[in-house]
This record gives sequence, C-alpha cells and structure tokens, in this order.
Amino acid sequence: MSEGAKVQKPQAQQTTRTSIFANLSLFQFLSFVRRGVFYTFMINYIFNLMQTVTYTAILGTLDALASALGQNLLWGRIADRYKLKTKLIIAGESIAAISYFLVFQIHKTLLDAQANFQAGLSLILGLSLLEFFWSMSDVGWAALLTEATTTKTRAKTIGTLNFIASLGRMIGINFAGSLYNNGEGFRQGTIFYIVIAMLVVGAAIMFITSRSAEKMSTKTESALSERGQGKTAAAQAEKPYRWFLLSLIIIIIGASCVNQVFLLFIQLQDGLKATSQEMSLILTAFTIGGMLISLTCGWLADRLGKNKVLFIGLILAVLTPSLYGLASSVPAMAVVYGLSGVSLWIILTLGFTIAGDLFPEEKRGRLFSRYNAVVALSWGPAGLLVGGPLADLQVTRFAVPRSVAYVNIFYISSIIVAAGTIVFALTVARRKPRDA
Repeated sequence: MSEGAKVQKPQAQQTTRTSIFANLSLFQFLSFVRRGVFYTFMINYIFNLMQTVTYTAILGTLDALASALGQNLLWGRIADRYKLKTKLIIAGESIAAISYFLVFQIHKTLLDAQANFQAGLSLILGLSLLEFFWSMSDVGWAALLTEATTTKTRAKTIGTLNFIASLGRMIGINFAGSLYNNGEGFRQGTIFYIVIAMLVVGAAIMFITSRSAEKMSTKTESALSERGQGKTAAAQAEKPYRWFLLSLIIIIIGASCVNQVFLLFIQLQDGLKATSQEMSLILTAFTIGGMLISLTCGWLADRLGKNKVLFIGLILAVLTPSLYGLASSVPAMAVVYGLSGVSLWIILTLGFTIAGDLFPEEKRGRLFSRYNAVVALSWGPAGLLVGGPLADLQVTRFAVPRSVAYVNIFYISSIIVAAGTIVFALTVARRKPRDA
C-alpha cells in the first residue's frame, strides 16, 4: 500500500465518523425533546384518569420490563447475527410512530365512552407493549455509537451527546407545560401527533446515516479479521464485563431507589415544604449539573483516567442522598441535587464508555442489551421494589414519622451505592483497558 493511500484511509474513516456523529447528535436532540414533551406530565395525566398511585407507578416498571425483554430476547441477538444497527433504529422509530397513533385512538375511544380508568390502563399497557418493539432502536443506537467511536474519543463523544440530550429535554419540558393544558394535550391528541412527527424525522435521519454506518461496519469487520480475535479472547473479555454489570446493578438500584421518595420528601410539611416553583428550581439544578459535567467529562477522563473520574461520580452518588435530609433550605437542596445530577451523568457517560471498551465487537448487540436493561432499573423498578416498600413499611408497621422514614431511605441509598462501588473497585477498576 502506498504512503498516500495510508494517509487517505484514516482521513476517510474520520470523515465517516464525523458524519455519523452529526446525525447522531441531531437524532439525540430530537429524542430527548420528544421525551420531555411526552413524559413530563404523563404520570400526572394517568393519575388524574385512574386516581391511584400504585397503577401510576407501574408505568415505568412495565416499560423497563418490556424494554429489557425485547432487547435481551430478540433485538440484541438480531443485531449481532445480521450486523444490523441503523436498520434497527429506523424500524424501531417507525413502529413507535404507528403504535403511538394506535394507542391514542384506543385511548380516545375509551375516553369518549367515559371509561377513564380503562383509558388510563390502555396507556400503561399500550406504551409498555410499544416499548418492547421500540427497544430495538436502543440496541441499534448503542452499537452504532460504540462502533463510530474509539477508546480515546468515546468519553468526549458521549459527554457531548449527553449535553445535547439534557438541552433537548429542557426544551421539551418547557414545551410540555403549554401543550399539556390540564390534560387536553393528551385528550385531543396534540402531544401524540407532535411526538409522531418527531419519530418520523428521527427515522429519516437514521436512513441518511445508514450509508455511512455501512462503510464503518465494513471497516470494523476488516479490523477484527486482521487482529484475529477469536472465541477465546471474546470469552475472556466477557468476564470483567459480568463484574462490571453486577456492580452497575447495585449502583443503579441504590442511586435510583430514592427518586420517588425524594420528590415526596421535598414537598412534605415536616420536610422541606417546597412550593411548585421551588420544586422546579431544585429539579432544574439537577439538569444543569448534568449538562455542565457532560461537557467536561471527556476532558477530565483524558487527564485523570476514566476509572478515577467515575470514582468521583460514585463518591458523589454515595454522599448526596445522605445530604438530602440535612438540607434545610431550597437553595441548599438545589446545590445538593445539582451535585446528584453531576454524579448521575458521570456514571452514565463513563459507564457507557467503559462498557464499550469491555464489550467484544462481535457481541455488542447482546451485551448492550443487558447494559440497557440494567440502566432501565432507574425508570421505576428500583423505587417500586426497594425505596417505596421500605418507606411504607417504616410508616405503617413501625409508626415512624414519614419524614424520618424518607431520610432513612436516603441513608440506605448511600449504603447500597457504596457496596456497588466496592465491587467495581475490586473487580473492574484494576483491569487495563483494551484499545478499540
């Protein structure tokens, strides 16, 4: 091969990756605008229809379960076997657009029949079934993003995408306030149709991306062949991945089991007694903290190392829940919750990065399916299965004051995250990263 050809090849590969990143950025922005628009008031809307907290909380749990089943039983295996990435995303977004329309029509029919409880139930079941098929998009996204980055560029790229995601979510939340209109946005279908339009645009973006992704996929397969990675190497790479996944399960459960309890605590009369405006300030601080660290996370990882920066995030995740009960004012709570946002986005950014470094290329679809299933524990299952029951048990069985019970859950959260951090330190952190 001539010297000119050697120079030209990495330049072409860099151009391809840049093109994919630009499209992924736009897709990420639209995705999180859509989530902000649709899910910000969905819980409130379902509660107004069904008048029961239990059924309302089930939405996130069923969504997480459906997503985990879809990714692990089908989409991860299909992605690896048929080398599909962008096609899975396109199919997932297209199926989601059609499903949203069908779910709305069923929901509207039940509303017209004045069957409000059944209308709410149709949303819970419909959105959960939708998530089973939509999760193919998550598998394709994770595999494509990992393939389009290297070990050196992955942290910066993911940090930038997380910043874009946070910005999109904030914009979506702001639009949601006016679109919701006391539930009319869902009842009349306005929010559904806006979401459907964004899904169609997202599918179109991925269709444009597919050509660049096919070129990148061909280069990756060629590189794998040249390196001669066999089944033995892949099996060895899976061992630290299993430990990483176990430590992440413990950390995610610990960090997210307080999500619902925290929102209730800050509004308690014997808690923080926050008004709606003050609550918005606290939640905004969380998002801003996440946005700021997303931009600098890759830079810090390059200088300090991924594991060291991840440990900073984990230490914050251990400390912040214990500080919730000590914050005596709204500004103090905003600062603490802002640090919680910093810790979460460090964990998500570098967790994904380390996962990409650990996963063998030929099994990324299946292994990212498991990773996504673990992250989905934060959607609702951790709070429904751990935080909520432990809080209710203290109040109903042992007559502990509600504010004290909630603070105890915060301490339990810190202990669980600390346990996961220890597992990560003893099993994964010592491993030398491999090149990608």
